[in-house]
Amino acid sequence: KKEKKEKPVERKGPRVKKDDPVFAVAHIYASFNDTFVHVTDLSGRETIARVTGGMKVKHDRDESSPYAAMLAAQDVVEICKDRGITHVHVKLRATGGVRSKTPGPGAQSALRALARNGLK
Repeated sequence: KKEKKEKPVERKGPRVKKDDPVFAVAHIYASFNDTFVHVTDLSGRETIARVTGGMKVKHDRDESSPYAAMLAAQDVVEICKDRGITHVHVKLRATGGVRSKTPGPGAQSALRALARNGLK
C-alpha cells in the first residue's frame, strides 16, 4: 500500500505568527500619462510587486485613468497577500520637479483600491 505524503504548504514571505502585522511600503506614482503601484519592503530595496495602469488596459489614453489604477492596485493586493503582507505604508508622489506637483487622476483610486481589498 502506498501512503500519500502531504507536502507542507509553501509560504512566501517572512515567517511570522498568524496575527502579527507584516509591513511593506506602497509607492504610488501618479502622473498624467500613467500610474505605477510599486510595493517594496520597508527599506525600499526589495521589490515585492510592481504593476502599472498601462499593464491593465489596451489603449494608451487609458493608462492614467482611475479605472486602470484601480485594476493595478487590485493585482498588487493579490500579490501582497500571497507573500504574507498585511499592512502598507503609502507614499504618494506626482511628477514633480519643474512639472506638475499635483498627482494624476489615478492616485486616489489606487489608494482606495489598496484599502478596500484588505491591506491596512
